[in-house]
Amino acid sequence: MTMTRVRRLAISAALLLLPQTAHASLLSPELEDKLATGIALFVVFIVPVVLIVLFWMVHILPEKIAHQRNHPQFEAIRTLCLLSLIFGGLLWPIAWVWAYSKPVLHKMAYGTDQGDHGAEDAH
Repeated sequence: MTMTRVRRLAISAALLLLPQTAHASLLSPELEDKLATGIALFVVFIVPVVLIVLFWMVHILPEKIAHQRNHPQFEAIRTLCLLSLIFGGLLWPIAWVWAYSKPVLHKMAYGTDQGDHGAEDAH
């Protein structure tokens, strides 16, 4: 390679490394502001509501399980789920275990391990 060819390659490489016109975004500044405002409003108002609803739905799972299984202590499990909301979820695992447990003492006392939730509403 000749010296002029090396110089040309060096100059070409230097020109390629020089910064070109930079575009920070494909959107106009006004559209960026509108998009940022929309995202902020979504995060401030919609996301907390969705998180609260999801938290509530998870917290009442033991209550739903106890109701499906006709657990005789359904109302107590429901109360424990509500108390768990007040105490920050600390009682929720107890409600979960209670909903899946077999009411042995209730069966010994009443002869059945099933509750009748519909009959309580009729009285």
